[in-house]
Amino acid sequence: MIRNLGKLDQFIRIVVGLALIAYVFKDGAMGPMWPVFLPVGLILIATAFFSFCPLYTLMGWNTKESRRTS
Repeated sequence: MIRNLGKLDQFIRIVVGLALIAYVFKDGAMGPMWPVFLPVGLILIATAFFSFCPLYTLMGWNTKESRRTS
């Protein structure tokens, strides 16, 4: 598995994922959109943790900085 997420992309995914999960559990009760927001939040956090996004692979995107040896 080749890593294809850069540090900024990982940070954004973690923040948005945690925000979605917090939104699901706000006010101590799950809202009507929890079946959508909870899985999306968990997927964003998981892809940030592994630095790999399967969708990026399918689309040919890569936000990871490449190291050059000179």
